[in-house]
Amino acid sequence: MFKNKTVLITGGTGSLGQALTKRLLETDVGTIRIFSRNESKQIEMEDNIKDDRLRFFIGDIRDLHRLSKAVEGADFVFHTAALKHVPKIEYNPFEAIKTNVVGSQNVIDASLDANVDKVVCVGTDKAVSPLNTYGATKLLAEKLFVSANNYLDKEKYRTKFFAVRYGNVLGSSGSVIPLFIKQIKSKQKITITNPNMTRFSLTMSEALDFILHATDIGKGSEIFIPKLRSYSITDVKSVLGEILENTGEEEIGIRPGEKLHEVLINTDEMKYVWEINDTYMIINPLYHKFFDDDVKIRYPNAKKIESMKIYSSENVEKISPIDLKNIILDSNLL
Repeated sequence: MFKNKTVLITGGTGSLGQALTKRLLETDVGTIRIFSRNESKQIEMEDNIKDDRLRFFIGDIRDLHRLSKAVEGADFVFHTAALKHVPKIEYNPFEAIKTNVVGSQNVIDASLDANVDKVVCVGTDKAVSPLNTYGATKLLAEKLFVSANNYLDKEKYRTKFFAVRYGNVLGSSGSVIPLFIKQIKSKQKITITNPNMTRFSLTMSEALDFILHATDIGKGSEIFIPKLRSYSITDVKSVLGEILENTGEEEIGIRPGEKLHEVLINTDEMKYVWEINDTYMIINPLYHKFFDDDVKIRYPNAKKIESMKIYSSENVEKISPIDLKNIILDSNLL
């Protein structure tokens, strides 16, 4: 799929962007363009990943002109750039709108002008029934990408837009496990927001497999969702205490904008969900020009999901403490 192709990754110096870059460099990809506003991270990434197929562009997705220069000639665009720290965004909401919403539209416009083949928006479970500003902006980003296929002149443009939506990547920047590890190593108590809290989870390798498979089979306008297990905060605390040290805990309460349980598909969306295979699902776009028959033509083996009422981290299979321990040890998070 990527042989001799040019790929642009927005937010390419982030944890996902760097992991995706390393995975793509294992293929016969032609060129990978890293687009981000953090020059220090670009220098660090360039030092750590020495490959002459890499190109680094300093820029912000808020700047359409600069973004257009970076997208020119690209075949694939992976849109991972976003402001994503919930408390910071609650305090600076319009900054998130400018990056996560306006910036996403800029990615769409630049990709159309460059006639990119496929453009993937990397989403989050926090976009579902959003309680915080971050989730609301990511919901809008999803909507922009799904609807971007509506106004295309099919004879003029080849670009296909779609989104992927998943839960927490184990050990990614800002996630709870690195925080707990840091607290334990500093001999501090682990800060528990709520002992009953659950979160969807997948490893970085699983996230990359999911994104690249969706890129391969995506036809345009879909929201791809993986079938995931979840973990409880209490199990994470116990497993890390067993591996490292039990330094105790302090319950600090749920922070503004946080949910007790995350949701990947809410009750209202469920009527539009199709099972593509044993691993992935899609949400049929919620506009009148896209019907069930279209899904069957695009994905002949797709099955409408009838039994599930809501896809929540509370009601899916939980990762056992033993599996969680092995995942943490295998992921080099310590």
